Amino acid sequence: MARRLPAFAALVTAFVATVSAGTSAEAPGAFAPLSTLGHLRPAPYPGDPGPELVPIPAARVLAPPASTARAGKPVDGIRCEFNARVVFHVHIHLTLFVDGKQRALPAGIGIWPPLGPENYRNGQFGITRGNCFSWLSTHYRDGIIHTEAPVRRTFLLGQFFDLWGQPLSRSRVGPARGQVTVIVGRRVWTGDPRRVPLAAHAQIQLEVGSPLVAPETIEFPGGF
Repeated sequence: MARRLPAFAALVTAFVATVSAGTSAEAPGAFAPLSTLGHLRPAPYPGDPGPELVPIPAARVLAPPASTARAGKPVDGIRCEFNARVVFHVHIHLTLFVDGKQRALPAGIGIWPPLGPENYRNGQFGITRGNCFSWLSTHYRDGIIHTEAPVRRTFLLGQFFDLWGQPLSRSRVGPARGQVTVIVGRRVWTGDPRRVPLAAHAQIQLEVGSPLVAPETIEFPGGF
């Protein structure tokens, strides 16, 4: 006769099995080879390096900067704080194309009130006492997303767009509408664009419509 597991042990075993099954079911299917996209236009000149030593594209911004989070009003569990204690700090690069033309990610996403000249001294970014700072934010127009949080956790691209106040789906990226293609590194993300993890040094490219452009990659500076 088989031995019966205690109720707690059985519960733990079932939980582990469920998590393992979910992980194995989702992870392999999240990507496809870049070759599945067919012919890709060469990536354009990325732009001259900016203050973060990352290229700033000579392109208009996709949408104005904004922060739906405020002090005391988190969004997706993400807070906008003054002088937060940072224990988790990583960087992600996001590139945007609409109908084959590059768009820029604006500076100031996730920061409230909106950035002004007082936030830049001699070209360098800084937060004044009047600004709260979300755990996900942009400081320049170079596509770098700063993850600076007092907790270590996984953030998602959809949360960043929620902070920005812009839609993100398989058919929309901000105000741009059309079929959305997602490239992470040099692979095609086949899942929901909102579920792309904001992992350290991830290079994410969102393309709306066609023609499609080959992934644009950068070298992260030493401090990043």
